[in-house]
Amino acid sequence: MGDFKMKKDFLTRNLLYKILIFIATVAVIVYFMPRDGKFNYQFDIGKPWKYGQLMATFDFPIYKDAKVVEREQDSLLRQFQPFFNIERKVEADAQGRLQADYQEFMKHSLPSNYFRYIQRKLAEIYEAGILSTEALDSLRRDSVGSLMAVDNKLANQRDIDELYSVKTAYQALLKGDTLHYRPDILRTCNLNNYIAPNLRYDQQRSETARQELLDNYSWASGIVLSGQKIIDRGEIISAKTYNILESFRKESIKRSESVGQKRLMLAGQVLYVSIFMLCFMLYLDLFRKQYYSHKGGMSLLFAGITIYCAVTGLMMSQHFLNVYMLPYAMLPIIIRVFLDSRTAFLTLAITVLICSVCLRYPHEFILLQCAAGLTAIYSLRELSQRSQLFQTAGVVTVTYAATYFAFELITENDLSKMNGSMYIYFVINGILLLFTYPLLFLVEKTFGFTSNVTLVELSNINTPLLRRMSETVPGTFQHSMQVANLAAAAANAISANAQLVRTGALYHDIGKMEQPVFFTENQSGGINPHKNLTYEQSAQVVIGHVTNGLKLAEKYNLPKVIKDFITTHHGCGVTKYFYISWKNEHPGEETDPTVFTYPGPNPFTKEQAILMMADAVEAASRSLPEYTAESIGKLVDKIVDSQVAEGFFKECPITFKDIAVVKNVFKEKLKTMYHTRISYPELKK
Repeated sequence: MGDFKMKKDFLTRNLLYKILIFIATVAVIVYFMPRDGKFNYQFDIGKPWKYGQLMATFDFPIYKDAKVVEREQDSLLRQFQPFFNIERKVEADAQGRLQADYQEFMKHSLPSNYFRYIQRKLAEIYEAGILSTEALDSLRRDSVGSLMAVDNKLANQRDIDELYSVKTAYQALLKGDTLHYRPDILRTCNLNNYIAPNLRYDQQRSETARQELLDNYSWASGIVLSGQKIIDRGEIISAKTYNILESFRKESIKRSESVGQKRLMLAGQVLYVSIFMLCFMLYLDLFRKQYYSHKGGMSLLFAGITIYCAVTGLMMSQHFLNVYMLPYAMLPIIIRVFLDSRTAFLTLAITVLICSVCLRYPHEFILLQCAAGLTAIYSLRELSQRSQLFQTAGVVTVTYAATYFAFELITENDLSKMNGSMYIYFVINGILLLFTYPLLFLVEKTFGFTSNVTLVELSNINTPLLRRMSETVPGTFQHSMQVANLAAAAANAISANAQLVRTGALYHDIGKMEQPVFFTENQSGGINPHKNLTYEQSAQVVIGHVTNGLKLAEKYNLPKVIKDFITTHHGCGVTKYFYISWKNEHPGEETDPTVFTYPGPNPFTKEQAILMMADAVEAASRSLPEYTAESIGKLVDKIVDSQVAEGFFKECPITFKDIAVVKNVFKEKLKTMYHTRISYPELKK
């Protein structure tokens, strides 16, 4: 009853997770999709109009091009005069400080005529107006020729060239009359203390004046009347016609931006995305249940679709860059590396179909992305070296260019009209595709996958753990190497993941490093420490190499798939040597079988089943008195058949045909490994 309830709770949580990830995916994609109103025509300059005759259904203005608007507004704003308030208090304070300083410090050292000169010159400068250096530089950068100076609610125009900055005001004081007043004497007066900006920017008045100037600007260059023909089928869209069509599109959107229209469009987008995502989930449920029930797999697939659809929608709605620069082929490559080719292509197809509704030319987009995606999947069926990604990027770029060139030949029939900028986008796309390699590491850590690149790196015998293994338990290390060769050959024969099983075989016995002398392959000099232990104790020591192996795997951060090989290479089997020995010495007595049983679980993948068979066969083959084809064949059949009979492979997807093929591979490999060598003759004297 308790197991049933736990299973029901698990299924409920799993279903809730799928519902939530579906809703989140649809919501994010729809949020970023552009909503351009009811104007659904797709057009571009230099392209033929592919629809029927288009008539204006209402009067609308012909809006000027954005560049024309920017140029004309810049020209108009050159007449703009910002407002600055004259602050008389600044001048009064400066004159007051000068008077006080003169009476206190300068009266005995500065001639009175110099003092009156400074007073008079300061009055002239403040009357002309002093601006801060930053404000004056800003006005000159904006090509402002004059400003409006407001004094007591009365505004008068002043040229920028007639105004002073703090620096030029100081120079004017110092060198205003060098014929009568010596600059070296004036410098002793610390003139900077009496110079401060007295023109303050009036933001409110300036913005009001600026807006009034822009309000008088005409955004339209003409008008199209209701019933007037705009364009007919087959006509080439000129720059002028394109401008009219754009104006028609803008006015159509304005007229359809009611709450009801927006809701209908939103509902359509939600329905459209939901249909495709439901179809994708049905595919996973019917044909890829292992991904459908694995949260990491589901998260990777839905995250990939969501990210690409959101970025595409954002780029189109914000008119940011070009979507052909976005490396869509990266999505199927990542999914192919971690999952499989069919799922990779279907994910790409779903993504491209959803993204296509955001574009002006969806059929062209779908054609190019599907061709590039198929090429990427085929050229990178197994990623184990960086150079493969460079080759794939090159092939994808060439596929883009060739497909688009063929499409242009079909639609244009004129080489002079071909769009050269598209080929630049394809090259950028290929360069961005190279970033797949560093992204694989991020995907591994985020979604709990292990790529072939990581497996190849782990299988390097110079890694710290394998180097330590070769030094501390050389016998176990050699056994692991032999098992790896056997298992990889068998995996290739039945289309399993050879790299995965090879790496798993190298690490499956790492737990023996903790107590190496208790394992036969590491014993020397005839010393066997098991003689001093009971059978139960010996069994626990041998079984402990599994748990010790898991601890080492945790310490060295080995991936979960490698840990699974450590726990399943003996499954839930018993340590037969010690169990049978105990039974023989205690006939008729019963013992707790769990003392002699490995913790398991049994293998649940093809690769784990292959490793279990290879491990047992390689270990047993060392005890053969002679190595003949017959003795090796009998040994392999006996070991593997007993594992099948004990039900070790009931939970993994391996067939009897696969097992038969694996046995034949083992027999051939063992015959090669243990072949006899001819003895060399000695030279007679």
